[in-house]
Amino acid sequence: MGVLSWIIGGFIIGVLAKWLVRDNPDLGCIGTVALGIAGSLVGGTIANLITGDGFDIAGTGFLGSLIGAIGLLLFIRRRSEST
Repeated sequence: MGVLSWIIGGFIIGVLAKWLVRDNPDLGCIGTVALGIAGSLVGGTIANLITGDGFDIAGTGFLGSLIGAIGLLLFIRRRSEST
């Protein structure tokens, strides 16, 4: 059940991030799931750095995941514009 919840949660976060950030690259379904999961890991890592828990890679809650996914999406969009 753990893997399925990561996939479903990643999809939901990925869809919300793509909806909030306009003019984003087309990632497809698997890319959207990967965006949401990576956003959770990035958000969790940043939260750990802010709270002083060190540079541990960890998942985070809904808001941290969404912020991480939006940041990754903006980074991807900027990289695709520069090439």
